[in-house]
Amino acid sequence: MEIEDWAAFSGGSSDSELTAPDSDNEENCYAYSNLPKLQFRKNTSRACWKEELGMAEIVSNKGRMWTTTGITHGGKIYIFLEDMLFLAEIGALHLLDDEDKCIPLEDIYRKVAEGVGGSSWESFEVYRHLKSLGYIIKRHGVCWSMKRNKSMPASVGSESGSQRIINNGNEDISSITETTDLFRAMQINELRPVFDVYAPNNKFRKSNPGNPIFVLCINTGNPPTKKQIEDIEGKCEGILLKFCYVEHGRKA
Repeated sequence: MEIEDWAAFSGGSSDSELTAPDSDNEENCYAYSNLPKLQFRKNTSRACWKEELGMAEIVSNKGRMWTTTGITHGGKIYIFLEDMLFLAEIGALHLLDDEDKCIPLEDIYRKVAEGVGGSSWESFEVYRHLKSLGYIIKRHGVCWSMKRNKSMPASVGSESGSQRIINNGNEDISSITETTDLFRAMQINELRPVFDVYAPNNKFRKSNPGNPIFVLCINTGNPPTKKQIEDIEGKCEGILLKFCYVEHGRKA
C-alpha cells in the first residue's frame, strides 16, 4: 500500500490539433466563453448519451485516444461520465442527446455532480489529474473488452448491483451497469477501489491490457484503518494499492 502526494495539477493537452472554434462548425455546441478548460480540435469524436445505461455510445471516433479509452463491446465503444467530461473539456468529444443535439458542457458537469452512472466530482477530479499526466485509466472491476454471453437471458433483475440487458438493434448488449450500479450505490466516503491505473503505453491493447501498475482508492473522510487497508489489499491480487485523499477538490 502506498499513499502518494499529487501536488501540482498539470492540466491541458499536448495535442497539436487544438484550434480555435469554427463558428460555422461548432454552432449550437459547447459555448466557448466562461469555460477556461474547454478547447477545440479539428477532428472531434461524437457520442450518443444512453440514459438507461448512464453511459454514452461512441458513434464517430476520431484519433488514437479510443485505443485507451472506453469499454469495447460488440464492436462498439461505451464510455463513462468521467471519460465524457474529460474529453469534452479538451474539445475532443461532442455528446449528443437522442435528438442528435449537442448536450451543453454544463449539463455534463451537472450529471457528474448528481452522481449519474456512479460518477462523482471527487472521482472525476482524480481521473482528470491522472489522465492529464498520460496514465491509462478504467473503473475498477470493469473489463476493457466484453464479449456477448449468448446464454444470458433477455432481462435480469433489479436496479442495484444486478446485471441488466439492454436491447440495441439486433444485438442484446450485456450491460456494463452492474459495476455502474455498485458505483451509484457507493457513498463517496466509502473506502473501496475506484480506478485501475496503467502506465502510459503507445502499444496498449484493450484485448490484452496486462495488469495495472496500481489500484486507486479515493478517500474523503478519515484515514483508512490498518484492517481496511489489509482487506482491500487482499482483493487486489498482489497489485500495488494507492490512496488518494480528496478534500474540497484538492488531491493529496
